[in-house]
Amino acid sequence: MTAAPRDRALEDAEIERRLAVELPAWDYADGWIRRTYKTYGWKGTLMVINTIGHLAEAAWHHPDITASYAWVEVRLMTHSAKGITEKDFALARKIEDVVSWQPGADGGALEGTPQDQRFGYIKYDR
Repeated sequence: MTAAPRDRALEDAEIERRLAVELPAWDYADGWIRRTYKTYGWKGTLMVINTIGHLAEAAWHHPDITASYAWVEVRLMTHSAKGITEKDFALARKIEDVVSWQPGADGGALEGTPQDQRFGYIKYDR
């Protein structure tokens, strides 16, 4: 029985190439694709963890998460494939889209959190 394309482990070179294009804030190390989100403190850390948890549960694909007071590291790998698959890229993109979303930056109706550390919860890269 052959694995479905979404379950096929990708080659290292393809992973690196795709991360550079699709998820430049993520890296590949020790068999995982990973990203660290910096926050302003415990409240923001918990919000990021809960967001990732919701997305992972809805997708039925669960990352490893490590956290401290002002950061969250998320790591993805498909254990059944013993490597990185399309599932990992799909969930990483969704996590990146949601956690990195900056209302107000797009000029829409939602203004986003004030530029004040007391109210901010994530330290955006851009």
